[in-house]
Amino acid sequence: MKRLTTKGSTMAERQKSGAGDKKAAGKPRVALVLQGGGALGAYHIGAYEAMEQAGFQPDWVAGISIGAINAAVIASNPPEKRLAQLERLWDDISRPDESGTLLSGPLLRWYNQFNVAEAMVLGQPNFWSPRLPSPLLVQSAPPDKTSFYDTTPMLGTLRDVADFDRLNEGKSARLSLGATRVDTGELVFFDSARQALGPHHVLASGSLPPGFPATEVDGHYYWDGGCVSNTPLNAILDDEDDGDLLVFMIDLWSAKGSLPSTMDEVAWRQKQIQYASRSSQVEALCAQHNLRAALAASPDTEAVGEGAALKVKRRRVDIVHITYQPTADQSSFSDAEFSRSSIAKRRDAGFQDMRHALQQAPWTRSEGQGATKAVLHKVRGDEVSSHVPA
Repeated sequence: MKRLTTKGSTMAERQKSGAGDKKAAGKPRVALVLQGGGALGAYHIGAYEAMEQAGFQPDWVAGISIGAINAAVIASNPPEKRLAQLERLWDDISRPDESGTLLSGPLLRWYNQFNVAEAMVLGQPNFWSPRLPSPLLVQSAPPDKTSFYDTTPMLGTLRDVADFDRLNEGKSARLSLGATRVDTGELVFFDSARQALGPHHVLASGSLPPGFPATEVDGHYYWDGGCVSNTPLNAILDDEDDGDLLVFMIDLWSAKGSLPSTMDEVAWRQKQIQYASRSSQVEALCAQHNLRAALAASPDTEAVGEGAALKVKRRRVDIVHITYQPTADQSSFSDAEFSRSSIAKRRDAGFQDMRHALQQAPWTRSEGQGATKAVLHKVRGDEVSSHVPA
Protein backbone atom coordinates (compact mmCIF):
# COMPACT_ATOMS: atom_id res chain seq x y z
CA MET A 1 0.00 0.00 0.00
CA LYS A 2 1.20 3.49 -0.83
CA ARG A 3 0.68 6.86 0.77
CA LEU A 4 0.58 10.00 -1.31
CA THR A 5 2.75 12.80 0.03
CA THR A 6 3.31 16.43 -0.79
CA LYS A 7 6.17 18.75 0.01
CA GLY A 8 6.05 20.72 3.23
CA SER A 9 5.34 19.63 6.78
CA THR A 10 3.04 22.36 8.06
CA MET A 11 -0.12 20.24 8.16
CA ALA A 12 1.66 17.21 9.58
CA GLU A 13 3.25 19.33 12.33
CA ARG A 14 -0.13 20.79 13.25
CA GLN A 15 -1.71 17.35 13.36
CA LYS A 16 1.08 16.00 15.55
CA SER A 17 0.95 18.98 17.89
CA GLY A 18 -2.72 18.26 18.49
CA ALA A 19 -1.94 14.62 19.22
CA GLY A 20 0.77 15.63 21.67
CA ASP A 21 -1.78 16.93 24.15
CA LYS A 22 -3.33 13.47 24.38
CA LYS A 23 0.03 11.82 24.82
CA ALA A 24 0.92 14.21 27.60
CA ALA A 25 -2.36 13.42 29.32
CA GLY A 26 -1.67 9.69 29.02
CA LYS A 27 -4.77 9.05 26.95
CA PRO A 28 -4.84 7.09 23.69
CA ARG A 29 -5.80 8.84 20.50
CA VAL A 30 -9.21 7.80 19.20
CA ALA A 31 -9.45 6.61 15.59
CA LEU A 32 -12.64 5.83 13.67
CA VAL A 33 -12.40 3.45 10.69
CA LEU A 34 -15.40 3.37 8.33
CA GLN A 35 -15.98 0.65 5.74
CA GLY A 36 -17.66 1.11 2.37
CA GLY A 37 -21.15 -0.17 1.64
CA GLY A 38 -23.29 2.44 -0.11
CA ALA A 39 -26.63 3.07 1.57
CA LEU A 40 -25.65 0.76 4.42
CA GLY A 41 -23.37 3.63 5.49
CA ALA A 42 -26.28 5.14 7.43
CA TYR A 43 -25.14 2.69 10.13
CA HIS A 44 -22.12 4.96 10.61
CA ILE A 45 -24.35 7.87 11.64
CA GLY A 46 -25.71 6.03 14.65
CA ALA A 47 -22.32 4.61 15.59
CA TYR A 48 -20.78 8.08 15.57
CA GLU A 49 -23.76 9.50 17.49
CA ALA A 50 -23.24 6.97 20.29
CA MET A 51 -19.53 7.82 20.42
CA GLU A 52 -20.30 11.51 20.63
CA GLN A 53 -22.81 11.03 23.44
CA ALA A 54 -20.24 9.00 25.38
CA GLY A 55 -17.54 11.66 24.91
CA PHE A 56 -15.42 9.79 22.37
CA GLN A 57 -14.52 12.32 19.68
CA PRO A 58 -12.19 10.86 17.02
CA ASP A 59 -8.78 12.43 16.50
CA TRP A 60 -8.36 10.48 13.27
CA VAL A 61 -10.99 9.23 10.80
CA ALA A 62 -10.24 6.83 7.95
CA GLY A 63 -12.72 5.69 5.34
CA ILE A 64 -13.31 4.03 1.99
CA SER A 65 -16.24 4.58 -0.40
CA ILE A 66 -19.33 5.72 1.56
CA GLY A 67 -17.09 5.44 4.60
CA ALA A 68 -14.84 8.07 3.01
CA ILE A 69 -17.80 10.41 2.49
CA ASN A 70 -18.94 10.04 6.10
CA ALA A 71 -15.35 10.30 7.29
CA ALA A 72 -14.81 13.59 5.45
CA VAL A 73 -17.89 15.10 7.10
CA ILE A 74 -16.89 13.94 10.58
CA ALA A 75 -13.22 14.84 10.35
CA SER A 76 -13.53 18.26 8.72
CA ASN A 77 -16.29 19.77 10.84
CA PRO A 78 -15.95 21.03 14.42
CA PRO A 79 -17.29 18.53 16.99
CA GLU A 80 -20.45 20.53 17.66
CA LYS A 81 -21.45 20.39 13.96
CA ARG A 82 -20.45 16.86 12.99
CA LEU A 83 -23.70 15.04 13.68
CA ALA A 84 -25.86 17.79 12.17
CA GLN A 85 -23.77 17.77 8.99
CA LEU A 86 -23.97 13.98 8.75
CA GLU A 87 -27.75 14.23 9.02
CA ARG A 88 -27.77 16.95 6.37
CA LEU A 89 -25.70 14.78 4.03
CA TRP A 90 -28.07 11.83 4.26
CA ASP A 91 -31.13 14.05 3.92
CA ASP A 92 -29.62 15.61 0.80
CA ILE A 93 -28.91 12.28 -0.91
CA SER A 94 -32.29 10.67 -0.13
CA ARG A 95 -35.90 11.29 -1.13
CA PRO A 96 -38.63 11.97 1.44
CA ASP A 97 -40.80 8.91 2.02
CA GLU A 98 -43.51 8.02 4.51
CA SER A 99 -44.66 4.63 3.27
CA GLY A 100 -41.60 2.77 4.52
CA THR A 101 -42.49 3.46 8.14
CA LEU A 102 -45.98 1.95 7.67
CA LEU A 103 -45.00 -1.32 6.01
CA SER A 104 -43.54 -4.59 7.25
CA GLY A 105 -42.77 -8.10 6.02
CA PRO A 106 -42.92 -8.80 2.26
CA LEU A 107 -44.57 -5.43 1.56
CA LEU A 108 -41.62 -3.57 3.07
CA ARG A 109 -39.16 -5.69 1.12
CA TRP A 110 -41.00 -4.94 -2.15
CA TYR A 111 -41.14 -1.25 -1.25
CA ASN A 112 -37.39 -1.21 -0.67
CA GLN A 113 -36.82 -2.93 -4.01
CA PHE A 114 -38.96 -0.27 -5.68
CA ASN A 115 -36.68 2.41 -4.17
CA VAL A 116 -33.66 0.63 -5.64
CA ALA A 117 -35.30 0.53 -9.07
CA GLU A 118 -36.11 4.24 -8.81
CA ALA A 119 -32.48 5.01 -7.99
CA MET A 120 -31.26 2.91 -10.92
CA VAL A 121 -33.57 4.69 -13.37
CA LEU A 122 -33.63 8.25 -12.04
CA GLY A 123 -30.43 8.41 -10.04
CA GLN A 124 -30.03 9.51 -6.43
CA PRO A 125 -30.52 13.19 -5.46
CA ASN A 126 -27.28 15.13 -5.03
CA PHE A 127 -25.29 11.92 -5.52
CA TRP A 128 -25.52 10.44 -9.02
CA SER A 129 -27.55 10.78 -12.21
CA PRO A 130 -27.94 8.44 -15.21
CA ARG A 131 -25.42 8.98 -17.98
CA LEU A 132 -27.07 9.62 -21.33
CA PRO A 133 -26.58 8.20 -23.84
CA SER A 134 -25.80 4.87 -22.23
CA PRO A 135 -22.06 4.07 -22.22
CA LEU A 136 -22.99 0.81 -23.95
CA LEU A 137 -23.85 2.88 -27.02
CA VAL A 138 -20.60 4.87 -26.96
CA GLN A 139 -17.61 3.39 -28.73
CA SER A 140 -14.97 5.18 -26.62
CA ALA A 141 -14.88 7.84 -23.90
CA PRO A 142 -12.44 9.32 -21.35
CA PRO A 143 -12.04 7.42 -18.04
CA ASP A 144 -14.13 9.96 -16.15
CA LYS A 145 -17.02 9.44 -18.60
CA THR A 146 -16.96 5.65 -18.84
CA SER A 147 -19.69 4.58 -16.44
CA PHE A 148 -23.44 4.13 -16.17
CA TYR A 149 -23.84 7.12 -13.84
CA ASP A 150 -22.40 10.61 -13.41
CA THR A 151 -21.27 11.42 -9.84
CA THR A 152 -20.61 15.11 -10.41
CA PRO A 153 -23.54 16.07 -8.11
CA MET A 154 -21.68 14.57 -5.14
CA LEU A 155 -18.87 17.11 -5.53
CA GLY A 156 -21.30 19.93 -4.76
CA THR A 157 -22.82 17.97 -1.89
CA LEU A 158 -19.39 17.42 -0.34
CA ARG A 159 -18.58 21.13 -0.56
CA ASP A 160 -21.80 21.84 1.33
CA VAL A 161 -21.38 19.36 4.17
CA ALA A 162 -17.59 19.15 4.64
CA ASP A 163 -15.26 22.01 5.64
CA PHE A 164 -12.15 21.39 3.55
CA ASP A 165 -10.61 24.76 4.42
CA ARG A 166 -10.72 23.87 8.10
CA LEU A 167 -9.35 20.40 7.35
CA ASN A 168 -6.41 21.72 5.36
CA GLU A 169 -5.59 24.37 7.95
CA GLY A 170 -4.94 21.58 10.44
CA LYS A 171 -7.84 22.58 12.70
CA SER A 172 -9.73 19.30 12.37
CA ALA A 173 -9.28 15.61 12.98
CA ARG A 174 -6.88 13.80 10.69
CA LEU A 175 -8.51 12.27 7.59
CA SER A 176 -7.28 9.26 5.56
CA LEU A 177 -9.07 8.05 2.41
CA GLY A 178 -8.35 4.83 0.51
CA ALA A 179 -8.62 4.72 -3.30
CA THR A 180 -7.47 2.37 -6.06
CA ARG A 181 -5.20 3.77 -8.75
CA VAL A 182 -6.67 2.44 -12.00
CA ASP A 183 -3.48 2.07 -14.04
CA THR A 184 -1.50 0.22 -11.36
CA GLY A 185 -4.22 -1.48 -9.31
CA GLU A 186 -2.52 -0.13 -6.20
CA LEU A 187 -4.35 0.94 -3.04
CA VAL A 188 -3.20 4.43 -2.02
CA PHE A 189 -4.17 6.67 0.85
CA PHE A 190 -4.87 10.38 0.59
CA ASP A 191 -4.00 11.79 4.01
CA SER A 192 -4.66 15.26 5.41
CA ALA A 193 -1.50 15.02 7.51
CA ARG A 194 0.53 14.87 4.29
CA GLN A 195 -1.42 16.77 1.64
CA ALA A 196 -4.31 19.14 1.08
CA LEU A 197 -7.57 17.29 0.48
CA GLY A 198 -10.71 18.30 -1.40
CA PRO A 199 -13.98 16.85 -2.71
CA HIS A 200 -12.24 15.00 -5.56
CA HIS A 201 -10.14 12.96 -3.12
CA VAL A 202 -13.30 11.87 -1.33
CA LEU A 203 -15.13 11.10 -4.56
CA ALA A 204 -12.16 9.07 -5.81
CA SER A 205 -12.46 6.78 -2.81
CA GLY A 206 -16.09 6.06 -3.73
CA SER A 207 -15.79 5.72 -7.51
CA LEU A 208 -17.00 2.12 -7.76
CA PRO A 209 -17.05 0.81 -11.38
CA PRO A 210 -18.90 0.22 -13.59
CA GLY A 211 -21.65 2.30 -12.00
CA PHE A 212 -19.40 5.25 -11.19
CA PRO A 213 -16.54 6.65 -13.31
CA ALA A 214 -12.91 6.97 -12.33
CA THR A 215 -12.02 10.27 -10.64
CA GLU A 216 -8.95 12.22 -11.66
CA VAL A 217 -6.62 13.46 -8.91
CA ASP A 218 -3.28 15.10 -9.78
CA GLY A 219 -3.15 13.54 -13.24
CA HIS A 220 -4.02 9.99 -12.17
CA TYR A 221 -7.37 8.18 -12.22
CA TYR A 222 -8.80 6.38 -9.21
CA TRP A 223 -11.57 3.90 -8.50
CA ASP A 224 -13.19 2.93 -5.23
CA GLY A 225 -10.72 1.71 -2.61
CA GLY A 226 -12.98 -1.30 -2.10
CA CYS A 227 -11.67 -2.70 -5.39
CA VAL A 228 -8.59 -3.71 -3.38
CA SER A 229 -9.57 -3.47 0.30
CA ASN A 230 -12.83 -2.18 1.71
CA THR A 231 -11.50 -1.36 5.18
CA PRO A 232 -8.68 1.18 5.68
CA LEU A 233 -7.37 -0.28 8.93
CA ASN A 234 -3.86 -0.55 7.52
CA ALA A 235 -3.78 3.24 7.12
CA ILE A 236 -3.96 3.40 10.90
CA LEU A 237 -1.65 0.53 11.84
CA ASP A 238 1.06 1.40 9.32
CA ASP A 239 1.41 4.98 10.55
CA GLU A 240 4.69 5.90 12.22
CA ASP A 241 3.28 7.79 15.17
CA ASP A 242 4.22 6.14 18.50
CA GLY A 243 1.18 7.08 20.57
CA ASP A 244 -1.37 4.59 21.90
CA LEU A 245 -4.56 4.21 19.87
CA LEU A 246 -8.15 3.22 20.54
CA VAL A 247 -9.62 2.27 17.15
CA PHE A 248 -13.34 1.87 16.48
CA MET A 249 -13.65 -0.16 13.28
CA ILE A 250 -17.21 -0.01 11.87
CA ASP A 251 -17.91 -2.58 9.16
CA LEU A 252 -20.99 -2.77 6.95
CA TRP A 253 -20.48 -6.29 5.61
CA SER A 254 -20.21 -9.50 7.60
CA ALA A 255 -17.71 -12.12 6.48
CA LYS A 256 -19.81 -14.81 8.13
CA GLY A 257 -23.30 -15.66 6.90
CA SER A 258 -25.86 -18.36 6.23
CA LEU A 259 -25.87 -20.56 3.17
CA PRO A 260 -28.06 -18.90 0.50
CA SER A 261 -31.21 -20.60 -0.74
CA THR A 262 -32.46 -18.03 -3.29
CA MET A 263 -30.73 -16.13 -6.09
CA ASP A 264 -31.15 -12.87 -4.18
CA GLU A 265 -29.46 -14.44 -1.16
CA VAL A 266 -26.66 -15.66 -3.43
CA ALA A 267 -26.09 -12.10 -4.68
CA TRP A 268 -26.17 -10.71 -1.13
CA ARG A 269 -23.76 -13.34 0.20
CA GLN A 270 -21.41 -12.70 -2.71
CA LYS A 271 -21.25 -9.00 -1.78
CA GLN A 272 -20.68 -9.82 1.87
CA ILE A 273 -17.74 -12.06 1.06
CA GLN A 274 -16.30 -9.61 -1.47
CA TYR A 275 -16.47 -6.49 0.69
CA ALA A 276 -16.23 -7.77 4.27
CA SER A 277 -13.13 -7.32 6.38
CA ARG A 278 -12.11 -10.93 6.47
CA SER A 279 -11.07 -12.09 9.91
CA SER A 280 -7.79 -13.42 8.55
CA GLN A 281 -6.96 -10.00 7.08
CA VAL A 282 -7.64 -8.12 10.31
CA GLU A 283 -5.82 -10.76 12.34
CA ALA A 284 -2.81 -10.55 10.02
CA LEU A 285 -2.60 -6.75 10.33
CA CYS A 286 -2.69 -6.99 14.12
CA ALA A 287 -0.18 -9.84 14.17
CA GLN A 288 2.16 -7.81 11.95
CA HIS A 289 1.94 -4.89 14.36
CA ASN A 290 2.71 -7.18 17.30
CA LEU A 291 5.70 -8.68 15.49
CA ARG A 292 7.09 -5.20 14.88
CA ALA A 293 6.67 -4.36 18.55
CA ALA A 294 8.44 -7.56 19.58
CA LEU A 295 11.33 -6.92 17.19
CA ALA A 296 11.67 -3.34 18.37
CA ALA A 297 11.89 -4.51 22.00
CA SER A 298 14.44 -7.23 21.25
CA PRO A 299 18.02 -6.52 22.43
CA ASP A 300 19.34 -8.32 19.34
CA THR A 301 17.36 -5.98 17.10
CA GLU A 302 18.87 -2.96 18.82
CA ALA A 303 22.34 -4.42 18.39
CA VAL A 304 22.04 -4.63 14.64
CA GLY A 305 20.72 -1.09 14.38
CA GLU A 306 17.16 -1.93 13.36
CA GLY A 307 15.56 -0.97 16.65
CA ALA A 308 15.54 2.76 15.92
CA ALA A 309 13.47 2.21 12.79
CA LEU A 310 11.03 -0.05 14.57
CA LYS A 311 10.57 1.88 17.81
CA VAL A 312 7.91 4.05 16.20
CA LYS A 313 5.76 0.92 15.90
CA ARG A 314 5.93 0.21 19.62
CA ARG A 315 2.51 1.28 20.81
CA ARG A 316 -0.65 -0.09 22.30
CA VAL A 317 -3.54 -0.41 19.84
CA ASP A 318 -7.00 -1.55 20.91
CA ILE A 319 -9.29 -2.30 17.96
CA VAL A 320 -13.02 -2.47 18.68
CA HIS A 321 -14.53 -4.25 15.65
CA ILE A 322 -18.29 -3.73 15.17
CA THR A 323 -20.23 -5.13 12.19
CA TYR A 324 -23.69 -4.25 10.87
CA GLN A 325 -26.17 -7.11 10.95
CA PRO A 326 -28.84 -6.67 8.22
CA THR A 327 -32.51 -7.17 8.95
CA ALA A 328 -34.87 -9.50 7.08
CA ASP A 329 -36.24 -6.74 4.83
CA GLN A 330 -32.81 -6.19 3.22
CA SER A 331 -32.08 -7.48 -0.29
CA SER A 332 -29.00 -7.92 -2.44
CA PHE A 333 -29.46 -4.32 -3.64
CA SER A 334 -29.78 -2.76 -0.19
CA ASP A 335 -26.47 -0.96 -0.67
CA ALA A 336 -28.32 1.13 -3.30
CA GLU A 337 -31.51 1.56 -1.25
CA PHE A 338 -31.59 5.07 0.20
CA SER A 339 -35.16 5.36 1.50
CA ARG A 340 -35.27 7.49 4.62
CA SER A 341 -37.09 4.78 6.53
CA SER A 342 -34.21 2.36 5.86
CA ILE A 343 -31.65 5.05 6.67
CA ALA A 344 -33.33 5.59 10.04
CA LYS A 345 -33.32 1.85 10.81
CA ARG A 346 -29.65 1.44 9.93
CA ARG A 347 -28.75 4.53 11.93
CA ASP A 348 -30.57 3.16 14.98
CA ALA A 349 -28.80 -0.19 14.60
CA GLY A 350 -25.42 1.58 14.53
CA PHE A 351 -26.32 3.57 17.63
CA GLN A 352 -27.41 0.51 19.59
CA ASP A 353 -24.39 -1.58 18.59
CA MET A 354 -21.88 1.16 19.36
CA ARG A 355 -23.56 2.01 22.66
CA HIS A 356 -23.31 -1.63 23.67
CA ALA A 357 -19.62 -1.70 22.77
CA LEU A 358 -18.96 1.46 24.77
CA GLN A 359 -20.81 0.08 27.78
CA GLN A 360 -18.71 -3.09 27.61
CA ALA A 361 -15.48 -1.07 27.16
CA PRO A 362 -13.38 -4.20 26.55
CA TRP A 363 -10.19 -2.16 26.08
CA THR A 364 -10.24 -1.29 29.79
CA ARG A 365 -10.13 -4.88 31.01
CA SER A 366 -8.14 -6.79 28.42
CA GLU A 367 -5.12 -8.84 29.42
CA GLY A 368 -1.79 -7.08 29.47
CA GLN A 369 -3.36 -3.65 29.85
CA GLY A 370 -0.73 -1.04 29.04
CA ALA A 371 1.55 -3.46 27.18
CA THR A 372 2.77 -2.66 23.69
CA LYS A 373 0.64 -4.72 21.34
CA ALA A 374 -2.49 -4.77 19.20
CA VAL A 375 -5.55 -6.25 20.86
CA LEU A 376 -8.64 -7.12 18.81
CA HIS A 377 -12.06 -6.80 20.47
CA LYS A 378 -14.88 -8.28 18.37
CA VAL A 379 -18.39 -7.06 19.18
CA ARG A 380 -21.29 -9.13 17.83
CA GLY A 381 -24.60 -8.24 19.45
CA ASP A 382 -24.30 -9.01 23.17
CA GLU A 383 -21.07 -10.94 22.71
CA VAL A 384 -17.61 -9.37 23.08
CA SER A 385 -14.42 -11.36 22.63
CA SER A 386 -10.87 -10.04 23.01
CA HIS A 387 -7.55 -11.57 22.03
CA VAL A 388 -4.00 -10.69 20.93
CA PRO A 389 -3.36 -11.90 17.35
CA ALA A 390 0.05 -13.50 16.89
